[in-house]
Amino acid sequence: MELITNLLAGLWESSGFALLTWQNLVMIGVAVVFLFLAIAKKFEPLLLVPIAFGILLANLPGSGVMDDVTLSQAFGGDGSLAGNGHWYESGVLRIIYAGVKSSIFPCLIFLGVGAMTDFGPLLSNPISLLLGAAAQLGIYVAFIIAILLGFTPQEAASISIIGGADGPTAIWLTGKLASHLLAPIALAAYSYMALIPLIQPPIMKILTTKKEREVKMTQLRKVSKTEKIVFPVIVLVLIALILPSVVPLLGMLMLGNLFRECGVVERLSDTAQNAMNNIVVILLGVTVGATANGESFLKVQTLGIVALGLTAFVFSTIGGVLLGKLLYVITKGKINPLIGAAGVSAVPMAARVAQNEGRKYNPTNFLLMHAMGPNVAGVIGSAVAAGFLLLMFQN
Repeated sequence: MELITNLLAGLWESSGFALLTWQNLVMIGVAVVFLFLAIAKKFEPLLLVPIAFGILLANLPGSGVMDDVTLSQAFGGDGSLAGNGHWYESGVLRIIYAGVKSSIFPCLIFLGVGAMTDFGPLLSNPISLLLGAAAQLGIYVAFIIAILLGFTPQEAASISIIGGADGPTAIWLTGKLASHLLAPIALAAYSYMALIPLIQPPIMKILTTKKEREVKMTQLRKVSKTEKIVFPVIVLVLIALILPSVVPLLGMLMLGNLFRECGVVERLSDTAQNAMNNIVVILLGVTVGATANGESFLKVQTLGIVALGLTAFVFSTIGGVLLGKLLYVITKGKINPLIGAAGVSAVPMAARVAQNEGRKYNPTNFLLMHAMGPNVAGVIGSAVAAGFLLLMFQN
């Protein structure tokens, strides 16, 4: 009987139930909420489902999916292999997470985004560049607040880039300036991208009138194939000469777009848009979610970063909409201010939100292509902002 009791006690002590903490339970609850929003409400499920499941995996005690083998375990003092630990003994998601920390995944995501993105609306309506720039307001507001709260300039810059609503850019910049904050910043950036349909509409409604939301914009001019081919090359060269540090991200974005527009590498374009992009989204989403272990995530500093990220995102939306209102006045009602909210660089989620909100007040309205202009301008704008912050604060 004593043997059976000891076996049962040992089984209990080694089970996840015995190791479960209140922090794990809270994060499991967050994962369930995210899964509900993704599956039942269809809030960007391609992002939210893998992120939510990653959170769930990381908070199942004893699973070891994010266990790390430290350098002191893996290597001797002279750099030689010590023999008591190897990188491949780390948790499977920790190994995959190397693609996030090294910026390989963000750059590949940008390649896929470039291949899926039509720069035609931006070329057709260059004023979209202004809306994309205005929607970076939150980056600078959050930077100032973070500095006032005692974060270092490098940490503040990394936190503030969440306002660009661009997960790959946030990961890339944070990895170079404040890698110790990579987990909360990456999770916040991707979570807010996925929750755009929940966050942006109330702000858009508060800042605009019914008359402004009903504005029906005229059809965009047709952009030639030559313009579309030349654009990514010219933009890359010009920005790279000013901010060379942003080449890894912007270069992959423009390469993907050139695949799409040149018309001679359809197989490469298709692979970048579909197979490669889907694989990277899965790996990146799950591993980013898996960084949200309850015991390390539910801390005052981490929650402060998440709150600052939301502040940045809100002010970015405000900046885009307010400039949209100004352009509405200047053009005598020809521009719908709702498209300004699409200036955040979450492609194409933000543009779809502008489209959906516009149709609520005018069922005949079709704002999607008009909103794609500021949307793709926001991608370029957030990358430029990240390059500027890196230039200013890299040690």
